[in-house]
This record gives sequence, structure tokens and C-alpha cells, in this order.
Amino acid sequence: MKRRRFLQAAAASTGAALGSTFPAPAISQDQIEWRMVTCWPRNLPAIGVGAQRIADAITEMSDGRLTVKLYAAGELVPAFEAFDAVRDGIAHCCHDAPYYWVAKHGAMPFFCSVPGGLTPPEHNAWIQYGGGQALWDELYADFGIRGFLAGTGGPNMGGWFRKEINSIDDLDGLKMRIPGLGANVLNRLGVVTVNLSGGEVLPSLQAGVLDATEWAGPYNDLAMGFYKIAQYYYGPGVHEPGPGLSLTVNRAAYDALPGDLQAIVRMAAGEENMRMYAETVNGNAAALDALINKHGVSVRHFPEPVLQAMLEHAAEVVEEAGAADDISRRTYASWKTFRDRMVVLQPYGALGYLAGRAAYYG
Repeated sequence: MKRRRFLQAAAASTGAALGSTFPAPAISQDQIEWRMVTCWPRNLPAIGVGAQRIADAITEMSDGRLTVKLYAAGELVPAFEAFDAVRDGIAHCCHDAPYYWVAKHGAMPFFCSVPGGLTPPEHNAWIQYGGGQALWDELYADFGIRGFLAGTGGPNMGGWFRKEINSIDDLDGLKMRIPGLGANVLNRLGVVTVNLSGGEVLPSLQAGVLDATEWAGPYNDLAMGFYKIAQYYYGPGVHEPGPGLSLTVNRAAYDALPGDLQAIVRMAAGEENMRMYAETVNGNAAALDALINKHGVSVRHFPEPVLQAMLEHAAEVVEEAGAADDISRRTYASWKTFRDRMVVLQPYGALGYLAGRAAYYG
């Protein structure tokens, strides 16, 4: 459906517009209909299913006053056009990973995940209590949208490789799917990087267009079937230690909602932010077992020199991204202050405990 016809239909169904592309709904029991697009295949574990849960939760909590119909990647717009679809009013909201939009502004990845960055709990803390949300709101205001934390794929694995990685030299000339600032890190190690949507990755591996790919963690990766082509699975992933996904909403459409429906949109995103992480942790454990014991995947750690080289280049790439303009500098300063505090805290918190537990039970 063309944008003009979509907006005309929306106006006819919900009332007169108040100076925006979206009409202001009456504060009554009149039904409002939203379209959600996503960057994921339909029913992809955790990520795709989680987007549907958000749509369903908004519909249920509003008792049908605000219904949300989900369109997975390619069903209404291609995966990498979701941001523009929301900004331009083709859809009211999308479920996405903000680092996909780095071409829109270099600070975008900070609100999803940057190499050598924050784990999911740390990222949540920075966004919600460390000043991240205010900076995110400021950045997105220029695009006429708002972003709310709405899930995570958990700490990513380093990726699937068709050959062993024994040294930095083994990365030279490798063709790999990886988005965002992580691509910049691997470029500096000689990797030729490309960004492909989820549905394109496996066929590209099969055709030999790619030598390697990253996607998420074992839960999603098992569902994507990468083990059928690439038998070496390396981790941990320096490039995305805790990607925060977003419910991105058209600001005019959101502002036109009555206050209770705005709260329902926020609450649905926040509830999924917790639920998706829990599903992913559980799913990753079961999926890793299946990959090793059922499919014979060779799961390995990156050699220490490779891991340290990734972290070294990650620090450079992130610092450069944080120097581009005023909001990038302020975002980087806020993020780095928070990250540095986590580096001091974690040996006495989760990191310290997990290392001791692994040593005892391992």
C-alpha cells in the first residue's frame, strides 16, 4: 500500500489529524490500528517471537483499543527499510537493532551495542539510569521517532567460520557478514565485511559468497541453520557483547495516543526487554548442547592474540565513532564513564562470581 493511501486510511479510521502524519485518536473506546514492521524473519526464536509478543501485549493490555499488526522483514518493507518506514509513516513502529542505522548517524550503535562494550544488564542500566535514554531521545528527535528498549539477543558469539582461525593471519581476506562498528573492527584485521539481512546469510554461505558470518548466539544461530555450512563456531564475540533491541515508534503517532495507551506501549516494550533475555539465556544453553552433541559443531575460543587484537581495534573504532559531532561526543563520554565503572565493579560482581564458579565446576 502506498504511503498516501495508508495515511488516508488511517485518518478515515481514527479521526482528524492534528498537524502530523498520524491522526489524534479520541480518548474513548474507538479502536486504533498500528502497523509494526521488523528486521527479522517471522517467528525467529526470541527476536522474531518477541516482536510478536510486543504487538500482542499492546493489543491485550489496551483491551483492543490499540491493535498492532506485525509484518516481518520483507512482508511490508525490506528489513533494512524498517527505520525509514517508521520515520515516513508507512508503519507506526518497528522492532529493530539501532546499530543497523549507523549510516543515518554514527552515534546509533551506542544505543544497541558497540565492540568491547556493555553486557545486556549493563546496557539496560546505562540506558535507564546512566543517562543513555535522554541522549537516545535527543538523537532520535531529529528523525521524528522515539526508541524504547525492547529485548536483546544476549552476548553474541564471534561467528561461524568455514575454516579454523588459529592466528590473526587467518582473518586476512576472509569474507564475512557482520554489521555496525563490528565490521570496522574486523576490517582493520583484514576481513572483507558485508551487511546482509537474516534471510540472505545462509544462501550466501552456501554459494561461497561468504566465508563466515555472525548472527547472534546459539539459540538463534541453530534456528538459522548455519551449522549446515560452517562447522567452526568461535566465541566470545567482541563485536556485540549485549545488543539492545528497540521498539522504534513514529513520534507523531505516539504523541497522538492518550496517556494510558502511551504507557501501554512503553510497558509492553519493557516487559519484552526482560522476557527476551530470559528466553535467550535458556535457549542458548540448550542450543549449544544440540550444536555440539547432535550436529558435531566444533565450538572454540578465539586464540588469545586474536581476541586481544579485536579488543584493541574495538577501542579505536568506538573512540572514533564518539568524536564525530557534538551528540556523538556527549554520548561517548556518558557511555565510556559508565563502561569504566563496570570494569572496576564486575570483578567483584557477576564476572568474579562466574569465573570462580567456572573454575570450581569446570
